[in-house]
Amino acid sequence: MRRILTLLLLAGCLSSAIADPIRAMSWNIRYFNLRDGIDAWPNRKDWAADLINRTKPDIIGLQEVVQRQMTDLKKGLKDYDAYGVGRDDGKTKGEYAPIFYRRDRFQVLEKSTFWLSKTPDKVGSRDWDAAITRIASWVRLKDRTSGQKLLFVNTHFDHRGSTARLESARLLRRRLQSTFADHDVILTGDFNAMPTAPPIVALTQKTKDEPRWFDARGLSKTKYTGPNSTWCGFRAVEPGRRIDYIFVTEGVEVIRHNTIDEQMNGRFPSDHLPVVAEIQLPKSN
Repeated sequence: MRRILTLLLLAGCLSSAIADPIRAMSWNIRYFNLRDGIDAWPNRKDWAADLINRTKPDIIGLQEVVQRQMTDLKKGLKDYDAYGVGRDDGKTKGEYAPIFYRRDRFQVLEKSTFWLSKTPDKVGSRDWDAAITRIASWVRLKDRTSGQKLLFVNTHFDHRGSTARLESARLLRRRLQSTFADHDVILTGDFNAMPTAPPIVALTQKTKDEPRWFDARGLSKTKYTGPNSTWCGFRAVEPGRRIDYIFVTEGVEVIRHNTIDEQMNGRFPSDHLPVVAEIQLPKSN
């Protein structure tokens, strides 16, 4: 009897240390713009929510989300809670880089946003050659079943400023060495940069002293599926234009990676394609 109790206790300890894989998604859903005509948000909001619900990610980083879209998504994604702030005022003005997460799986321990600028804690700050204000939002989560903790970061780099993109990457690298240092981290976003561009190299290159990010697609244990691009402009996938990513920290395993190119009648639910990775955290953290 004592032996059985011991085995049960050991099994309980192991189960609390090993979490189920996490399905993470990154998707730029294109901001609410009535000039998009048939592709404007009111005509695709239900499709976008349905795609997410069918894909069943555990956690999602979205980009280009304005307040009205936040409201629509909260209604459409009934199994998820969300965190995000508007980049212009730290409240509701301007685009969000929101994070949606399954409420039945995760408990939020901490959440915050910083600005991609020389003064990242200053609301609305913008620097270098950035055309517009940019942010990164993050949540520290606890898996309700396993007790494991992770940090999920979501961002959107500037679309015009090459210096701003590079400096934003360096800022995220510094945060990895400080704020994010004690966690396994998943980073999602629209980085407006190809895999060999300086910002991506700055995030992923090996250096002597600094921790780095790893492209989830390159770590995938199975061959990635979907196109080698994340841009479609609502009309057609443009080959080789991969600018949306999921990154992870060292020690995190990637089981599979997929870029979803779903379309109906020649239309897409956004001008970007969603990226999904199934991720396994280390056994204890």
